[in-house]
Amino acid sequence: MSPRNYLRYILPDALFGTERTKEILHVNPTVEYVRKPVERVHISVYNYNESTLEVEQFDRVEDVYYCKDHGLISWINIDGIRKEDVEAVCAHFGIHPLLAEDILSCNQRPKMDEVEGVLYCLLNMLYFNKDESSVEQEQISVVLGRNFVITFQEDPDRDVFNPVRERLRMANSKVRQRPADYLCYSLLDLIVDNYFLVMERLGEKIEDLEEEVVRNATPIAMARITRLRKELIVLKRNILPVRDLVAAIIRSESDLLDERTEKYFKDVYDHIVQAADLSENYRDVMTSMQDLYINNVNLKMNEVMKVMAIVTCLLAPATVIGGIFGMNFDVIPMLHNKWGFFISVGLMLFIPLFMVRIFRRRGWF
Repeated sequence: MSPRNYLRYILPDALFGTERTKEILHVNPTVEYVRKPVERVHISVYNYNESTLEVEQFDRVEDVYYCKDHGLISWINIDGIRKEDVEAVCAHFGIHPLLAEDILSCNQRPKMDEVEGVLYCLLNMLYFNKDESSVEQEQISVVLGRNFVITFQEDPDRDVFNPVRERLRMANSKVRQRPADYLCYSLLDLIVDNYFLVMERLGEKIEDLEEEVVRNATPIAMARITRLRKELIVLKRNILPVRDLVAAIIRSESDLLDERTEKYFKDVYDHIVQAADLSENYRDVMTSMQDLYINNVNLKMNEVMKVMAIVTCLLAPATVIGGIFGMNFDVIPMLHNKWGFFISVGLMLFIPLFMVRIFRRRGWF
């Protein structure tokens, strides 16, 4: 284990993750968020139909303007968000300024909007950080228009869309045979499926923690329970709204959605409902684990108090005898008897042994 991981268990703030609490709970979407300047913007474009595929890479958003009316279906993936780039792309492709504001915003609740012939989905991709045992999120915006899909990502170094890229390179794949709404479905499906991978990692952490709590309920275990419960909050905050998002797409009567694609979105809905149920199960397990920790601590305390009470009871006769014969009176029975000391010590030993026998008969220990 690295020194940093050891420090997590020594420093109180690091142990209980107070900084993580601020990240999770201190969210105010009404406050304008200033993004850090992006050094570079990477744009990948996939223009395709059932017989043609063109893959291009650009560094300027102006280079993708030709994709609007060129006869092929286009997937424009923009990695790295800059205000001027987002506003320029939205203006050229007829995306409403309100949607541009949502793309530039942070900490938004996942949602689906349909504005002026464009279907817009905002949600988060989730990743599991093994080093920190935390759930990381990256906001992504998916814009479905007539024969194009535009995705805006914050992190240019990672996403979950590689399976879609591989399918696009296959001429006989469904995504090549279907309209742009099927591409939109494929992207949402991969995001939802990745939720299960994150939950599997969390599930492994929960299983290990449960064994630790059963074997040895320590303050460190309680701190780990607290940290995992915070990560489950992140998970639930991202999963439940996506269920409403997919349901809104299914209910939508937009011309951009083909009737044949509806059953695929229903499949995504089934997956996200299952993910929501699983997150609730995880939360119940963590609540039960916290109760188990408290019960184990109370059980240990009861065992300690039981031993101390027994020891106190066994020493009480010796204390009484020693107190009686230690009084400063002129006349005390057996004061000058040469066997007095041995008789008193014998009583101090015999009476506790007799008490132990009675306690065992009664089943007190």
